[in-house]
Order: sequence, then C-alpha cells, then structure tokens
Amino acid sequence: MTNLTTLNEKYKKLHPMDRMTQLFKDFDAQKILVTSSFGVTSPMVLHLVQQAHPQHPIHFIDTAYHFDETLAYKERLAQLFGLHIVDVKPNEHKNNYSQKRELWRTNPDICCKINKVQPLQRIKGNYDIWVSGLMKSQSDHRKNLDIFQQKGNIIKFHPIIDMDEAEAFLYMQVYQIPSHPLAEQGYGSIGCRHCTKQGACRLGRWASLGKTECGLHL
Repeated sequence: MTNLTTLNEKYKKLHPMDRMTQLFKDFDAQKILVTSSFGVTSPMVLHLVQQAHPQHPIHFIDTAYHFDETLAYKERLAQLFGLHIVDVKPNEHKNNYSQKRELWRTNPDICCKINKVQPLQRIKGNYDIWVSGLMKSQSDHRKNLDIFQQKGNIIKFHPIIDMDEAEAFLYMQVYQIPSHPLAEQGYGSIGCRHCTKQGACRLGRWASLGKTECGLHL
C-alpha cells in the first residue's frame, strides 16, 4: 500500500523537474499515465515528462470538439518535444449523439461524461499513477489538492500543483516554449470550442453554466 503522506512529504521539497525525475525512479514507467489537453499551461508538464522520460506516451482525449488551434498546437509541440501522442476517442455512437443533440447546450455534464470522462475511464485501469498539470490557483476544488492524491483506484500526481500560472509562463519563456495561439487572444483556459470563451484563468470555461470542471478531476 502506497503511503501518500510519506510521498507528499518527500516530493514537497523538490522542484517540479526533480519531482518528475523522481517519479520515474519510484514507479514503473509502464504504470504511469500522462494526459494532456494541450492547453495554455500544458507545455510545462509535457516538457518535464520529456526531460525525465523521453518518448513516454502522452494521452490526448480527442473529443471532436477541440479548437483547430489546439490541434495545430498539439502537432507543433509533438514535433518540438518529440512526443509520442496517443489519441483517446469517445464512443463513436455516443459522440454522434452528443453532436446531434448539441448536449453542450442542453446538458454539458453529460456531454463531458460521454466525450471526456468515459474515454479516459476505459484506460485508467491499466495504470497506477496519473500525471496531471493541475494547479491550486486554478479553482476552489484544486486549491485543496496535494502533490499525490488518491482518486478511486489510481493515484494522481500533480507536479506543478503549488505553482501559479505566472510561474508556468516564466518556465515556458526560459525554455523558449511557444504559447498556445489562443492565449494571445485572451483565452486563459482552453477546452472544447463550444464551452470555452475568452477570459482570465478559467473564467471562460462553461461561462454562465454554473460549471467549473469537466469531471475528469472531481
């Protein structure tokens, strides 16, 4: 049984780069799941993974609703970092239903469940650790998270949880990592095109819908 208290105490003293390097020493790489939305601050975690364990698979949930700019950014970072990207797609029938019924308007929670939560759920059972780039500063839910957090049968690893977006952007500048093309247009957080508007941090996500999370991290 993994002792999360001990792990958190050990990793809290480390810089994010050292945290990622240590993760691949402490755990079997084949049991480490890395996901990325290829959003505004995603490149930092992608760079950390690439430095610690080159060519480690990066799973991308392809909802069929991403901005064209996000898909182009994904390809650009893949070439820049030499990423091995694995596309995770929703059930075709359910995805078609969500498009036909425009569930992002009528029931965004179900839309997220069909196109994000369920696709990832299908593969999570193959892993012990799930690497995610959440930060405490992003939402009320996330401010209570630790570096290691139990989520059902998997342990979530948040290597940059105690950083803020300004620090992430500085990291990207230092390593000359290009920014998401929509970030320069005022998008602070970028998800699916129907549910993302311009706004600081996550204020543009599901605006006016009383929703702040897609369900992957709750």
